[in-house]
Amino acid sequence: MPVSSLQLWVVETGEECSTLSGHTAEIVSVCFNTAGDLLVTGSFDHDSRLWDVRTGQCVHVLSGHRGEVSSSIFNHAGSLVLSGSIDTTARLWDVRSGRCLSVKTGHTDEVLDVAFDAAGSNFVSASADGTARLYNTITGSCLATLTGHTGEISKVAFNPQGTRLLTASSDRTCRLWDAESGECLQVLSGHTDEIFSCAFNYEGDSIITGSKDNTCRIWKVAEEEDPQ
Repeated sequence: MPVSSLQLWVVETGEECSTLSGHTAEIVSVCFNTAGDLLVTGSFDHDSRLWDVRTGQCVHVLSGHRGEVSSSIFNHAGSLVLSGSIDTTARLWDVRSGRCLSVKTGHTDEVLDVAFDAAGSNFVSASADGTARLYNTITGSCLATLTGHTGEISKVAFNPQGTRLLTASSDRTCRLWDAESGECLQVLSGHTDEIFSCAFNYEGDSIITGSKDNTCRIWKVAEEEDPQ
């Protein structure tokens, strides 16, 4: 099986139901939409592709990046795709037409991860330049640039409420940020090597981090203050 193809499997039976072929280089990102009827893939061939899960057919080729695609994801509504690339940009795409709606510049190094908040109203890009950039989805404006890490940021995530952001870095720390102000609220220190993965639990009050030091750590999130 070439590394540029993708296999779909039936969970109940464990049988392969489709092989998705079309990319010409490694596929490094896969994401289902919420409905489960579409799939987006990101590849080192510089493209993302939208696939019909039922037929296995490619619906759109999202072309425009000038470097390898590192991450491609849907918003919760399934109407938009966000992609990040080694070309230092993030791109916003319309799922129905396959058209590029916006190109986000500002990073000075590779974009390694992207994420929407649960409502899809904001999105974030994380870069090897050690910063993350928070954007408003509708206006396209940059709301905040998150600075403080001393190494590349390889993973970024919103909490389910959309009020907090989490970044994981090669500087061996994760940082928790206010998603409105861009203020750093906590620095999670303790790993002895790069952190490659991080996630919130469903309630958004706990965090798990995974590191090159061969450990995972679970952290308690600082409580949010009630507005006066």
